[in-house]
Amino acid sequence: MAFPQTPSHALPGAFLHTPAIASRLAQQQDPVRRQLFRENSTSGVQVTRFGQDGLDAPTQPAEEQALQNLPPQNLPPQPPLAKAATYVNNALTRDGEYPQLDSYCRQLSSDYDVTVTESPWAPFKTTHMYPIPQNVMEQFNRGQVSTLMGLFADLNHAYITIDNCLYLWDYTHPNPELIGYEDSQHTITAVKLVAPKPNVFNPIITHILVVATVSEMFLLGVASKDAPSGTKTIELYGTRMSLHLKGTDARVIAGSADGRIFFAGHSDNDIYELKYQQEEKWFTSRTEKLNHTYRPWTAAVPTPSQILWGKAADEHILDIIVDDSRKLLYSLSNLSTVRTYHMEAPNKLTKVIEKTKDDFLRDIAHALSIGSPLLNERIRIVSISPISAVEDFKVHLMALTDSGCRLFMSATSAASYMLNSSNQAPQSMQLQSIKFPPTDQRKTRPDRFSASADSINIQSKQLYPSRRGIRFAPGYFLDFVNQEGRFDRLFMSAPDSGRINHGRGTQNLRFYEHGNWIDIGDDSRAEDIGLITKPFAATGQPQGFGNELAVQFDDPNGCEFAILTNKGIHVVRRRRLVDIFALVIRSAAGDEGVKAEVSRFRSLYGHVETITAALAVACRQGDNGRPGIGRGAVDQATQDRAKQVYISFGGNPRLPEQDGQPATVEMVQPSTRHAALTLYLSRLVRSLWKSKVIKTGADASGALTINSAISADKLRDVQGSVESLRSFLDANRSFIQGLSGPADLRRAASKQEELGFQGEHQAMHALETLMTGITEGISFVSTLFDERVTDIFARLDDGSRQHLRDLTYEQLFAQDSGKELAKVLVKAIVNRNIENGSNVETVADALRRKCGSFCSPDDVVIFKAQEQLKRASEPALNPNTSRTLLRESLLLFEKVARSLTQANLEAAIEQYLALRYYAGAIQLCLVVASERDRGNAAPSWVKDGKPVGDPRAKFFDERRVCYGLIHHILHDLDTASSREPEIVDGKPTLIATKRNEAYDVVSNSSDEVFHFDLYEWYIQQGWTDRLLNIESPHVTTFLSRLASKDVEHADLLCRFYTMRARYFDAAKVQAELAQSDFTISIKGRLTLLSKAKTNASVMTTGVSRQEQQLLNHEVTELLEVAHIQDDLLERLKADSRIPPERQPEIQTALDGKIQPLSELFNGYADQAGYYDLCLLIYHVADFRNSTTIAQTWSSLIQQTHENVAEQWSVYNAERRKRGAQAVDPPPQPYEVLVGQIQDICHRSSNDSFIFPVPTLLPEICRYAYENAQDARIAADVNWPVIIFLNLGVSLDIVIRVLESMFEAQEIPFRGAGRVRIIEWITYSVAQLVRGLGRNGRSEARLDPGVGELIAECDNWVSANLRGNNEGGADVRDIARSVKEVRRAVEGLVSPVANRSMGFF
Repeated sequence: MAFPQTPSHALPGAFLHTPAIASRLAQQQDPVRRQLFRENSTSGVQVTRFGQDGLDAPTQPAEEQALQNLPPQNLPPQPPLAKAATYVNNALTRDGEYPQLDSYCRQLSSDYDVTVTESPWAPFKTTHMYPIPQNVMEQFNRGQVSTLMGLFADLNHAYITIDNCLYLWDYTHPNPELIGYEDSQHTITAVKLVAPKPNVFNPIITHILVVATVSEMFLLGVASKDAPSGTKTIELYGTRMSLHLKGTDARVIAGSADGRIFFAGHSDNDIYELKYQQEEKWFTSRTEKLNHTYRPWTAAVPTPSQILWGKAADEHILDIIVDDSRKLLYSLSNLSTVRTYHMEAPNKLTKVIEKTKDDFLRDIAHALSIGSPLLNERIRIVSISPISAVEDFKVHLMALTDSGCRLFMSATSAASYMLNSSNQAPQSMQLQSIKFPPTDQRKTRPDRFSASADSINIQSKQLYPSRRGIRFAPGYFLDFVNQEGRFDRLFMSAPDSGRINHGRGTQNLRFYEHGNWIDIGDDSRAEDIGLITKPFAATGQPQGFGNELAVQFDDPNGCEFAILTNKGIHVVRRRRLVDIFALVIRSAAGDEGVKAEVSRFRSLYGHVETITAALAVACRQGDNGRPGIGRGAVDQATQDRAKQVYISFGGNPRLPEQDGQPATVEMVQPSTRHAALTLYLSRLVRSLWKSKVIKTGADASGALTINSAISADKLRDVQGSVESLRSFLDANRSFIQGLSGPADLRRAASKQEELGFQGEHQAMHALETLMTGITEGISFVSTLFDERVTDIFARLDDGSRQHLRDLTYEQLFAQDSGKELAKVLVKAIVNRNIENGSNVETVADALRRKCGSFCSPDDVVIFKAQEQLKRASEPALNPNTSRTLLRESLLLFEKVARSLTQANLEAAIEQYLALRYYAGAIQLCLVVASERDRGNAAPSWVKDGKPVGDPRAKFFDERRVCYGLIHHILHDLDTASSREPEIVDGKPTLIATKRNEAYDVVSNSSDEVFHFDLYEWYIQQGWTDRLLNIESPHVTTFLSRLASKDVEHADLLCRFYTMRARYFDAAKVQAELAQSDFTISIKGRLTLLSKAKTNASVMTTGVSRQEQQLLNHEVTELLEVAHIQDDLLERLKADSRIPPERQPEIQTALDGKIQPLSELFNGYADQAGYYDLCLLIYHVADFRNSTTIAQTWSSLIQQTHENVAEQWSVYNAERRKRGAQAVDPPPQPYEVLVGQIQDICHRSSNDSFIFPVPTLLPEICRYAYENAQDARIAADVNWPVIIFLNLGVSLDIVIRVLESMFEAQEIPFRGAGRVRIIEWITYSVAQLVRGLGRNGRSEARLDPGVGELIAECDNWVSANLRGNNEGGADVRDIARSVKEVRRAVEGLVSPVANRSMGFF
């Protein structure tokens, strides 16, 4: 036994897709396959079953997964509508991937499933037989020379020619009226209905009737109109266009889609064209005959074949057919020669291929490995049929032999291999495939699943002799088999689309066909064949073109054919798969019979297709082929059986293996039942899904016209079918797995089953949601076109108009954008009706009943509010009534604030502004903003610092849209109030009152986010004074939050505090700002710290003195550090030692944030040798290492002297160079040193550690003596003492230090150098005595130590009068001064011993 194809590799863990094991184990439990779900998950529902071991077994998961396109992976959840739309799109895509003809029409085939006419499996069924009317037969009997009969099937008319007369009648009418043409004088030889040339005839002419006689051809205009009964009526019009044949005859006529008319006769094999035009011209008449194939030289010069074989037998044309899709014309001659011509505009016809009978036999010999009695040298080609490029790119033509074999021919062009070639005419034709006749059904039929099923029967003579055949797309084949040379039998077949579609996953597709014989009556001979319905085309391209399953619900009547015989017109209908299914289960014997037939269906067409057919029949589709049965009328028993097939055999959801991943609902693959529901729904709406809703145009006057892209009847049909499907699901909800809800979950035996049921329920619920959207969407479209659509279109903005032009039904049914546009259109409809005086509740209620999702209860409230607004704007109302209506509209808007669209909100605001209802407009915006963020996500997002990428940001953005409208309102209010006075006669004006009301709403709002946004807007507008004058805690919070992020806000906060005498808070903000990371220069930070120190020094209510002192101390320290950093920056910018490339780095580091003292000292001051700044850093850092400080002072003194000395060197060199023109001299070294000492002392606040007098004074004195900083440079020799006295150092400390220096006798104050110390001591003691005298205190006394010191000095200088004191006073003068001071001291020395130095 041959099993279906097994997957190439097993799935991990369980071989779910491998049918071989299950088939061997039969009813036993498969030990390998794991049971993810119970075999019968609906066992808890009391439903009649067709056996418990039925078809609810393994299905084809690959088939369902391909349909649903749901890979077994963890996909993100989708909303129901989006999920359902995905299902439908995937189903439509799969239907559109139906194989093209070339993929299965290859090589050889004799695959038929031929049934008897009475079988429910028969694909064709005669539905009507219209006899030839009696009055036609009476005319027929009067014929003397010849008669012809034919059909105009698409116009439901037939014709008969009797000698020179032509009669037409509506063959569907029981007693038709003959339409006759009896003006011809000659016997009619051919009649053909063709398309007219554009712009030649009156627009009412829809067809041209070409009538050929033995001597002329003439044209009749045919005007076709639709009758109320659904048929067509025609009228004939004369055209005054005729052509004399002049020796030729016309037996075969064909027309192209662009109006060209070709004909041929039995006298030759030439192709002629009847050329016609609207008016005669100078050199051409209205009609003209063109011979496209005759060449004059051929009559005199024989062809090579004629030279070899002699003159051929008389050849003439039997048939001409046109392929408009390829611009090709084919002719068939009586010698079985097929010629191909390429039609080129305007009147050119070029022969490109000629294929003789021998060519056909040669191709057949290559295709067949053994000979066939059906295809030998005795065959004749009796018919040809074109295959359009839309149906297949490769296969061009089907030729039928008299043995019933169909030869499928493909043509190719060399241009197809050349780039940019404009010549697309084929140049060669080859045999593509041979379809042999079916096997004699009376013989034993081979088993469908046996190996012999692959054999090809090349000897069947079931269709011999075929007299005539025709092929209609997508492969409907009608073959008239002549019996005994007198009457015909009709064989009809069609591609078995379901089997071909089911087998497309295999490597080699089989050309399956099913057919049956049609009874056209005994002794009947076929005269003509016609297609009643539109030509079949599932798609506009070869891929998917022949998928009959996809379009079987578009037209329940299917394809119909009219066969004209000498007895009447037989109408044969192609049964759809759903029709066959309905008939099969109706005729089945009992449950077992139904089960067997369903099993057969599934083996042929697949599980999903079978369950889809069952669902369609359960929804009253099918049975349209039964005589006397109306459309969609299925008997209850058949419907019940179909329902049970759908419920019981629908399979179970599956949860694929996850390879260790946790299973989720999104991983569930729904059941076949769901796949069938998806497929059925997609086929119901396929003609709408991708179609646009409207089509625009213009009328005769150029005005815009808008019409429905889909006819109203089609919309009603689809809506009715979807409603029937919804009703079926609702009625059987408790029985259908996935719809029964909690009942399914209670039956779950494991977590996997529970997930499976949940996934199934979600998938089914998604489709139900979509079905609701479809029915309401169609109702909405119907309502839209019940109105004046152009008026509604005119009310839309440009964006909505373009969206409406591009709107598809898919968007309307399943996408938010489409539904939002529908709501805009609903609003336009309601507004139009309101303006026309209609009651808003009446209109809105009507819309709610038809399309509730497009017009919700909230929409009705919105419409009522808009109506109140409209009434309030009427000029006849008094102000009180208008204000009441405005208030009522506001209350209504607030009630549905959450449902208000942005467009509705903006429209309401504009109306409120027009009516100067500012307070209400602001209130509405605030309510809408709050409703859009009911979870207060925006305030928390703002409070958290507005983190980037946070999902809460979208709520903030939605609020800001409403706040933007408030800004617009306030701006409009301020503009209006600025034009009018606020007070008149001591009373506020109306605009002032409205302004106060509006700002009261703003001030009383508790929406902190709104206040923050408003204040930000004030700042953007430059209204900082307005912001600072607001008395609201929100201002403080707003500025406080933003002060740490923005300098301007921090400055505003300081101003806000200062204006309210909150100096301490202002100082804190300024101090924090000075330490912030903002881009603030060091001088700016100095300014901030200075202001902070000032504000911190002012008493503030509510602030303790301790807090104030602490802040003041902190600010002072920061200020000192900032001063040092600023000095460093200025020094380094002017320091020539710094290379230019490092200057930007220093600027960046120091002209910004205040740096730590250690960084300033180690990184800059110490390295650069700025010793004065180092001393200041010691002071600020509270550094007390006396040795380091003393060394720094020494370095400072030495550096200062060297710098000044260098300046003097430069000055002296410049003076020598320029002479008297030299610049001013630099200061003396001691002068610069004095300035530095004073500066350090002041900035260090006389810090005794930074300014150590006992250490510093000897160092200064030593410097002055050793570096001649005395009278030798015109300096006061006592300047070292004077500087300390000027800095507030007491005289007693100075004298003590000098005394220690005098007694120590250290270099350079040893020997003669001691006289300089004596000079300084004398000056200091004299200043002390002079100070006592100025005080006028007679009781003041000096310490005896002072007397002893001055006495010692007097003795030393008296003993060394010959010494030298270079740079100071003369020694003798010093001795004299010492004696004077000694005498003064002796009078002031206290007699009390052990007194400390000083006065008392």
